[in-house]
Amino acid sequence: MTGTIETPERRALRAAVAALGKRYGRGYFNGVVRDGRQPDELWAEAGKLGYLGVNLPEEYGGGGGGIAELSIVLEELGAAGCPLLLMVVSPAICGTVIARFGTEEQRRQWLPGLADGRLRMAFGITEPDAGSNSHRITTTARRDGDDWLLTGRKVFISGVDTADATLIVGRTADARTGRLKPCLFIVPRDTPGFSHHLIPMEVHAPEKQFELVLDEVRLPAGALVGEDTDTGLLQLFAGLNPERVMTAAFAIGMGRCALAQAVEYARTRQVWKEPIGAHQAVAHPLAQAHIELELARLMMQKAAHLYDAGDDTAAGEAANMAKYAAGEAAVRAVDQAVHTLGGNGLTTEYGLASLVTGVRVARIAPVSREMILNFVSHTTLGLPKSY
Repeated sequence: MTGTIETPERRALRAAVAALGKRYGRGYFNGVVRDGRQPDELWAEAGKLGYLGVNLPEEYGGGGGGIAELSIVLEELGAAGCPLLLMVVSPAICGTVIARFGTEEQRRQWLPGLADGRLRMAFGITEPDAGSNSHRITTTARRDGDDWLLTGRKVFISGVDTADATLIVGRTADARTGRLKPCLFIVPRDTPGFSHHLIPMEVHAPEKQFELVLDEVRLPAGALVGEDTDTGLLQLFAGLNPERVMTAAFAIGMGRCALAQAVEYARTRQVWKEPIGAHQAVAHPLAQAHIELELARLMMQKAAHLYDAGDDTAAGEAANMAKYAAGEAAVRAVDQAVHTLGGNGLTTEYGLASLVTGVRVARIAPVSREMILNFVSHTTLGLPKSY
């Protein structure tokens, strides 16, 4: 899966990241998770080599590329057995939002560190009673002199314990209409009133999930992303479309990792006269998984291209489709890989069982497959909404 439609520069990036991932590999990643650590060595080296910030502006230490390049980095690391979920959040969502909408001070404070890996950011939008309905977000921001006061709760927020700050989505009253509108705030980890609590998960990943509590969190005026509250909705969608593209890359990488292991096993495992991969009942499902992953990657590349070209409307449709296709393809690829290995597919030695739950993250988050089908049915096909 080398991507013949890619430019020579992107093919070179893909090869270089694949080589980095191979040096670490699935064994390193599993050891990190087993020991309750973070993949700090890989994160630091990827940052030093410019891979984490490949999508960020050059004037702030980035590579000057786009989401197309960043998705290559995540996909290849995942294919090597090291899917870095925080890449979806820190450089893709938070880095993109700050680069596009942040003040000059915010860009200088955060982007160089996000680009080289010295700084990490989490993203807080999901709430206990909101889920996919962002209009029900109850985290509120109100003025108190020159400061802001934030109050609310968030759930299933990745990597808060290692993040230097969290980009929080809240709502504030519109001075003209009185209606609540979204706004984004940068909340440093040690801010008084800002606390996080671990949510135990059956997911094999170094990034943990947390519930956040914001209890009258006082923030200076400069914590608001941008100059005013009028661009909050644009900021939100500027981050959510890259999130979907990167989730697709996350899924495709894991699917490729599982498929490669299954193919190698089918090529060498011999029970009767021929290796089991000679039997069509084994070979055809693996071929189908490869085809589905390739098709998902094409839609991911289309979505990234549209986003990087500035076509946010078309990118939104394509990003949702890419996330859907990649999640489905990756789940089937992992399931087929486990079946190909039989009992070995569930052993610690081969490590495929840990991908069974991990890959399903791409089906559920950041938006469920059913909500994507809702989006396509009423936005693309013009069917009436059911909600």
